[in-house]
Amino acid sequence: MIFSKKKIIIAYTIEKCPECNMQRKRKFAKGDILFTESSKCTSCNGIAVIEKIFGESFEQ
Repeated sequence: MIFSKKKIIIAYTIEKCPECNMQRKRKFAKGDILFTESSKCTSCNGIAVIEKIFGESFEQ
C-alpha cells in the first residue's frame, strides 16, 4: 500500500434557532448533546438548539 491515503474525520455540530430558523455550523465540542439549548442566536437573541452532530471525512 504505497499510495494509501489517511482519512481524517472532523466532527461538526449544527445549531438552529427555533424562533428565526437560522442555522450555524461549528466544530463539535465535548459535551454537545442533541436537542439541548446551546447558545444565543446571533440574529434574534433567541436560544439556539443543537439539531445535528455529524462528521466529514477528508483524505490526506
